[in-house]
Amino acid sequence: MLVTRREPTPQQSRLLDAVLVSLADHGLTPSALAARLTYTGAPEAIQGAVAAGLLGAGSVFLGPAGDTAQFLHDALGEHATGAPDDATLTAIAAEAVDRCRQAGARVPGLGHPVHKDVDPRTPRLYAIAAEEGLLGPHLRLLEMVAAVSEERTGKHLPVNGAGAGGAALVDLGLPPSSARGVVLIARTAGLVAHLVEEAEQPVGMPLWLEVERRSGEG
Repeated sequence: MLVTRREPTPQQSRLLDAVLVSLADHGLTPSALAARLTYTGAPEAIQGAVAAGLLGAGSVFLGPAGDTAQFLHDALGEHATGAPDDATLTAIAAEAVDRCRQAGARVPGLGHPVHKDVDPRTPRLYAIAAEEGLLGPHLRLLEMVAAVSEERTGKHLPVNGAGAGGAALVDLGLPPSSARGVVLIARTAGLVAHLVEEAEQPVGMPLWLEVERRSGEG
């Protein structure tokens, strides 16, 4: 409501909730470690620890959702009006992928450092979007982009959960410029959970001491 200035439908709320859940937490990522280590030094200021974790939102972690949302929005905005068919989306995907390759840039929304074949979040987000009648042009285009990229390079790069989340957000009508902010909302919840755990089962101090020990050995 705050971003789009309209009441969401139950279907839109379900898909948005799924995106938030899918992006909330991914274990001991660099952003989670940054939050935990900051908490180690200043346990009285949880806001500082959360902020430290959020500051790591960039091109590798968290940022791909916003990058993908903008990439798909721009590609569709150049060519498509209304509800583009599969042939139109394939042509748009080919042009967008070729442009990235010519620029020597990565194609947003593809690939994952852990999930080499399928990012388990992606098929679930697509399934929920389809169930709720919200499988829009951005999500569909992202699938075409993955197929074209594999055809061009011979390398399989799955649609990652962040990319699927970014595509879903713009299909829901959120401006692509807001996607990274929505991701930060999701990750804030995850970081707070990490800090609750850090207070009960700290890893920040043991991690620091282990680094100190190894530095001394070197």
